[in-house]
Amino acid sequence: MHQEFMELAIEEAKKGLNQTFTNPLVGAVLVKDNHVIAKGAHLKYGQNHAEKNAIEQCQSSEELINSTLYVTLEPCNHFGKQPPCSQLIIDSGIKKVVIGQLDPNPLVRGKGKAFLEESGVEVIVGVAEEKVRQLNPFYNFFYQTQRPYIALKQAITLDGRIAMNQKRTAITGKAVWQKVHEERLAYQGILVGSQTVLTDDPELLAVGTPEFPPVRIVLDRRGRILAQPRLKLFQGSKVPVWIFTEQPAQQPLPPHVEVICLPQVTIEQVIKELTKRKLQALYVEGGARIHDAFLASGYWDEVITYVAAKVMGGAGLSSFGSEREVEQLSELTDVKITQIGADLRISGRRQTSCLPD
Repeated sequence: MHQEFMELAIEEAKKGLNQTFTNPLVGAVLVKDNHVIAKGAHLKYGQNHAEKNAIEQCQSSEELINSTLYVTLEPCNHFGKQPPCSQLIIDSGIKKVVIGQLDPNPLVRGKGKAFLEESGVEVIVGVAEEKVRQLNPFYNFFYQTQRPYIALKQAITLDGRIAMNQKRTAITGKAVWQKVHEERLAYQGILVGSQTVLTDDPELLAVGTPEFPPVRIVLDRRGRILAQPRLKLFQGSKVPVWIFTEQPAQQPLPPHVEVICLPQVTIEQVIKELTKRKLQALYVEGGARIHDAFLASGYWDEVITYVAAKVMGGAGLSSFGSEREVEQLSELTDVKITQIGADLRISGRRQTSCLPD
């Protein structure tokens, strides 16, 4: 029965999709005498946790006495935007807590479980853990590796070209455009290089008007875009823009734009800064040299390639292009191929996702 009730909690957790920002998706189910008496989820960043929402759904406090709580993630034991769920569980008279996975966040990790057990609550951990972990892959990765999960996304022709030289080029169709804008929502940052901004003048927005849209990030070592106030990144949408550069801005920029000056704009230093800012997942859209710099640095975890049934040839810009000498191939695992309209989506993960040596 544990598996069945935990799977109900997993489905409950999905109700908060794209609304919990840096918080994980969490679902909770309360059971008494093998019957579900209440369900709850963490529905929005800053609002009630799943455990509290489930407890508040009960018809009376008497229902909670000697009940069992199934929760996908370890209950917290600290004060944040909400009070600790562990104390609420104890005060409610719940006798047993079944946890899908322990929370990798050091603020929580093991502390909620220990407090519950010390207070006489029976705790079971690891029920349907593999399925539970799939709810929050980027959250888990961030706290396990102390850096964001990094996906390198590109759109290419059959001959591996991403654009005509210095010219904006539509490679894939409308279905891929829609898919990419939806895909961006899963990440907390979208990153491009300055040449992509100067050539394509993109907005780098996700679909719809999400409350917590991905931050738009530009690597601009020489500060080339800082003197281009008419670029779309500086106009229209007020979604935050972070520009990493070695050159301070010489003129005022809109309030939603932050210039982050570094002595050297390297992939390693950028990732360190994004980690400090708690950005858990990064969607790198290029261009070719930016992608190759991430590949060379070792800071990457997945490659997502949209392939169009088109050829370009000539001096078309090749994907992952630079003058770097290479001596080995990077093998991918968990490869998936999906048709999106007339185009293909091919994704694969590096065999070991970890911090570079």
